[in-house]
Amino acid sequence: MFIGIDASRAFLRRRTGIEEYAYQTIKHLRAVIPETDTVVLYVRKKLALEKGRLRMQFPEIDFELPSNWRVRGIWAPRFWTQIALSLEMVRKPPDILFVPAHTVPLIHPKKTIVTIHGLEYEFCPGAYSFWARLYMRASIRFSCRVAETVISVSQNTKRDVMRLYGVPEERIRVIYEGYEQGRGNRAEGLEKGNANENPVPSALSPQPYLLFIGRLEERKNIVRIIESFEILKEKYQIPHQLVLVGKPGYGYGKIRCKMQDARCRNEIRELGYVTAEEKWELLRNADVFLFPTLYEGFGIPVLEAQSAGVPVVTSDNSSLPEVAGEGVAYVDPLSVESIAQGIWRVLSDATLRGAMVEKGKVNVSRFSWEQSAKETADVFLNK
Repeated sequence: MFIGIDASRAFLRRRTGIEEYAYQTIKHLRAVIPETDTVVLYVRKKLALEKGRLRMQFPEIDFELPSNWRVRGIWAPRFWTQIALSLEMVRKPPDILFVPAHTVPLIHPKKTIVTIHGLEYEFCPGAYSFWARLYMRASIRFSCRVAETVISVSQNTKRDVMRLYGVPEERIRVIYEGYEQGRGNRAEGLEKGNANENPVPSALSPQPYLLFIGRLEERKNIVRIIESFEILKEKYQIPHQLVLVGKPGYGYGKIRCKMQDARCRNEIRELGYVTAEEKWELLRNADVFLFPTLYEGFGIPVLEAQSAGVPVVTSDNSSLPEVAGEGVAYVDPLSVESIAQGIWRVLSDATLRGAMVEKGKVNVSRFSWEQSAKETADVFLNK
């Protein structure tokens, strides 16, 4: 079999959710696709200036590819998927095309498999620009209509795709995402109630902190997180900092203004994008991980926090209860008071923290990139 995979978003240096899914899925498919099949990764070639000369540059792939795998670089100044990848489908069509990032090219083989990560823009329209909503609605609706199989990353997203886009249930396969494992945790200290005994990252002052990791955008509910932090500072005099990690996204200007105007602005730290090592150091040393977002298709950061032994406060909507399980504190993301109270319950109750950590460790055992890749390969083989 000739399997083509759209890898255009898999090898970015600074990956976020969908890019991380594409990267990890491709990485782990190496172990489950038979050597008798040919796999071609379609990647974006870019023009780069080297020593005064323009050259085509391939993205860096930081793992070894099996002998039956190939890389096909495709260049286009714009519309890479709909024009360049479509032409490649005409030039040498694969038996199967797998699109891990929800946008199927106009020209595609009959057996096309696409992953839909969520329809957040349908539920939080104010958190996206008009053009972003228009593009995502058109491209994802088209992808759902033409793909032979739609992979949904949660049961909640499956229901959304069926209800809003009319995709028959028999064409949808739910395959959970995974999370990066083996980074260690601080669960033992938390179980004993010693939440502040671990050393904090060098980037921060030696005081405890609450942590958010994700794109700093309106859908992630950053303004209400800051407002709940103000309540905690004033009502309970918590000694914590609020640490925000991630790249700016849509609505960042409003978030920035809120940070500057906050009464506790000196206790809010914005670190921007951090490396994987820095992210795990921050997670391991946080007192609470905050993820009370407005809507999520899955929620990998919750699993990462649970695997690091950190109590999680998250939203009671969308896919989050399905993914996070019982070992978290659920809050109403539209209520600043609810968020603040959820955080305070965790901070003030050492027994609750310990129980959350234990339940979180059990919960994350349900998820892995190895299992996700195996189930994806089964879809290729119609299992």
